[in-house]
Amino acid sequence: MFLKNKLFWIIILAFAARMLVGVSLHLGLPLYGHADEDDRAGYVFTDAHIRDDQAWKLANSDRPIWEAFSRKFSSDQYGGLLAFSAFVYRYLSPDAQRPLLLIFFSALVAALGVPFLWKGTRQIFGEKVAYAAAWIFALYPESVLLGSSAMREPYLLTFSAMAFWGFVAGQGAGLPLRGLHDMSEKSTRSTRPASLGAWIWLALGLLGMLLVSPAAALAHLVLFTGWVFFTDERRTLSWKPVLLFALIFAVGLFVLSASLNRSGQFDASSPLRVVNDWLRLTVKWDIYQLERGSGWVQKLFDEMPEWMRLPFVAVYGVLQPVLPAAVFEPDNRFWQVIYLVRAVGWYALLPALILSFGAGTGQGRRPERVEGSASRRNVILWLALLTWTWILLSALRGGGDTWDNPRYRAILFAWQAVLAGVVWVGWREARSAWVGRTLLCEAVFLLVFTQWYASRYFHWGGQLSFAVMVGLIAAAWGIIVGVGLWLDHRRVPGRGM
Repeated sequence: MFLKNKLFWIIILAFAARMLVGVSLHLGLPLYGHADEDDRAGYVFTDAHIRDDQAWKLANSDRPIWEAFSRKFSSDQYGGLLAFSAFVYRYLSPDAQRPLLLIFFSALVAALGVPFLWKGTRQIFGEKVAYAAAWIFALYPESVLLGSSAMREPYLLTFSAMAFWGFVAGQGAGLPLRGLHDMSEKSTRSTRPASLGAWIWLALGLLGMLLVSPAAALAHLVLFTGWVFFTDERRTLSWKPVLLFALIFAVGLFVLSASLNRSGQFDASSPLRVVNDWLRLTVKWDIYQLERGSGWVQKLFDEMPEWMRLPFVAVYGVLQPVLPAAVFEPDNRFWQVIYLVRAVGWYALLPALILSFGAGTGQGRRPERVEGSASRRNVILWLALLTWTWILLSALRGGGDTWDNPRYRAILFAWQAVLAGVVWVGWREARSAWVGRTLLCEAVFLLVFTQWYASRYFHWGGQLSFAVMVGLIAAAWGIIVGVGLWLDHRRVPGRGM
């Protein structure tokens, strides 16, 4: 029975892909990677290397596991993953430090998120979108890379999917999600016994995020609260979820501020002020690092007004990892393949995320056929808005770093996969012309920047100035969008997206 289940094979492939990549990188980096300490030890991420070493030391000491949450350890800002890693070493591998064991758990936990995401997506958007989202969640390159390393993100993604399923299944537990489903009285009664389980999955997902990254838990609380509000026609909230969310939000904010203020450099009297000061100083530091680390960025900063620097960093961060740079920038071949695969994955996903706003407005779809379509559109728009807000915050938080930006934005990748699944299925059903136009806009950007990188590193053709490049891309985009709008205006209403 399981062998005929498509979802079963998606889970197996998700686990196998992460284990295969994890083992290959751990064995291949010492042979084909750089000569730095991380590569020689077989680690893609420095954070994973430091955390692994500290987890081994903690596991072999006489100190309790919960000391992972203290200020003595700098490898894990919040302590949750360090505590788990030390627990694994102390009780499953006390005789030797085995990084592949931690990779096994990362791959396993990442794969276990697939069924939760599938179940939650199916209940809201249907089976076609659920399978599309599950495939994207399972095989997206950045997700596979993170799941093949002892990092926080695979755990956060599964906790996110777990909370998602618990949230949408909690209609019988007091969450006011009316209008999302065409549920008969009989089907409603049949779901009520499972309401306790829904609350448990929601609580486990949020608790897991609190232990691993309180910021992720706070983001999900905002997401769920907005979801409830925008899908309730009366715009009223039940006091039970409001009380629960407020309590978890307060705890999460306190834990987050305490974790950020381990050094005592911020005003600890106000958690909100700690988070605000930390974010402000971090963005300022990342902008400084970006300017110092790149000569052409420093030149651009000197030429542009100071108020434009922050928007520039945000856009530059969103575009990371830049696909033409992955092709042309000289690097170790082993690492260049890693960069290239990550960049191809992001630039394949990016158009779907852009088009998610169009999917939320219902453009390009047939007339309403089922009850609750308006609520689903509201959900899509809310998810798109919050997802893009997170992407921009990740870009500002990570500056122009080719690793931090993708890693930070991957924390909400479960929702990106859902949006991409909605867009994919919507395109297959309606064949929206705007999908091709968006891809054409992306192709223009890639072609122009490919020529720029090729001229920079291999002197192929004349090198355009950055201002001319941006103007050329903007003009081409304007023509594509303008012609598209003109063609839509000529068509019969309802035919185009």
